[in-house]
Amino acid sequence: MKVILLQDVKGTGKKDEIIEVNDGYARNFLLKKNLAQEATTANVNILNHKKKLEAQRIEEEKAEARELCDKINATEVTVKVKCMGADGKMFGSATNAEIAGALKEQGIDVDKKKIVLKENIKAYGDYVVAVKLYAEISAKLKVHVVREVI
Repeated sequence: MKVILLQDVKGTGKKDEIIEVNDGYARNFLLKKNLAQEATTANVNILNHKKKLEAQRIEEEKAEARELCDKINATEVTVKVKCMGADGKMFGSATNAEIAGALKEQGIDVDKKKIVLKENIKAYGDYVVAVKLYAEISAKLKVHVVREVI
């Protein structure tokens, strides 16, 4: 019997796969527990339509990510960090949350989790930070870390 899996089933297959299983296994386990549905032509057509919509949604997200990538590559942000002591050493470090806040001030809204710092920024100066926007799309952001005048 051919069935369409509605969930991942260990040892059988992944969600939205069309598989061939024994009739008893399908009727007594998969269908009874709503883990699968019978692969009729109507159900297969619905599944194909759902897959097309998902592919279209992914393409739209990738296009938005590419557009945002171009915008970020052309942007430079300045992060102001407090200094302590007479020698002007940095208090703490510049974080990805502060960088995301500086980006937001320039009209670019990026989640702080997408900003990847290889190591903590513990000194003043200029840095290049990676911003991972999508699976294979990432941008490089120029960050200037300066002292905040108190």
